[in-house]
Amino acid sequence: MRIELQKRARVSTLFSVLSPLLALVLTLIGGAILFWALGKNPGSALYSFFIEPLLEVWSLHELAVKAAPLILIAVGLSICYRSNNWNIGAEGQFTIGAITGSILPVLYPEWHSPMILPLMLLMGIAGGALYAGIPALLKTRFNTNEILTSLMLVYIAQLFLDWLVRGPWRDPQGYNFPQTKSFQIEAVLPEMLASGRAHWGFAFAIIAAVALWFMMRFMLKGFEVQVLGQSERAGRFAGFSARRMVWFSMLVSGGLAGLAGISEVSGSIGHVQPSISPGYGFTAIIVAFLGRLNPLGIIASGLVLALTYLGGEAAQLSIGISDKVSRVFQGLLLFFVLSCDTLIHYRIRLLFAGSQAEAKG
Repeated sequence: MRIELQKRARVSTLFSVLSPLLALVLTLIGGAILFWALGKNPGSALYSFFIEPLLEVWSLHELAVKAAPLILIAVGLSICYRSNNWNIGAEGQFTIGAITGSILPVLYPEWHSPMILPLMLLMGIAGGALYAGIPALLKTRFNTNEILTSLMLVYIAQLFLDWLVRGPWRDPQGYNFPQTKSFQIEAVLPEMLASGRAHWGFAFAIIAAVALWFMMRFMLKGFEVQVLGQSERAGRFAGFSARRMVWFSMLVSGGLAGLAGISEVSGSIGHVQPSISPGYGFTAIIVAFLGRLNPLGIIASGLVLALTYLGGEAAQLSIGISDKVSRVFQGLLLFFVLSCDTLIHYRIRLLFAGSQAEAKG
């Protein structure tokens, strides 16, 4: 017996729209089964995971803090994926953006100027963009696979960060902890409201999402992204360059990931340390697809995925389960999103040896 996928002649518009919601429902069902298997009451566990974190003002601020890097990275990835360029290394670009943006407060802690924070943000964007430019160069010059190169560069960035904070950037007065000096007040991204920790990184994420939505909806560049993503040959007939699109999409994606990195370090942490991300760059891939690669949809999906981080922490305290359960929820969500999309566009055929029998799944 052989299983094949056969492309459907017509794709249901209704199911295409409802696909993310269906994936969420299936994820909740899968989560309930998971909690039951762990010996926890599914209703109480899901309440602790998804409702309890939304009941306090401070937790809403934490939701914005965790959603900001996810949205920033995901809207950049959406441009890559819609143009058929597969950047999987946003985690590394996030890390390099945090490093390059932190050069000024780490190396020049005595510099007190209102210019330091804008320069940090610009340096973070430049660092992330240049790091994303490496797989872009390798693809356009040597025809390498950007999936592999961008992914491998993640580990280089993480090891470089670890070396920096344990070596030349370590705070000599930090009691041998692997971290830099705390940033001066002028280098800290300020809070948006006095009622909590939510900083201006969340505003950057919303602005970036709206700007890229406008580009995709109303500008020629957005039309170019869509045409080249659907058919490179058709794009060439229209006068569009696939090579330039590789550079454009990767630099935009890397720049936004770098902005997310320096915003996280400056706004949430206040110094550089070996671990600055719980996996935002990889989780943002789920955010991008759950948002249907639409920048406005990514805002909503970013908040949902941020809730899984908060829920993992809340459930760890409330019902005594590992915070790693949040990773399980994220994996389930990605699985069901991709599964629903696959079944919307394809039907399953069961082929038996010596016969043409078919069965729909």
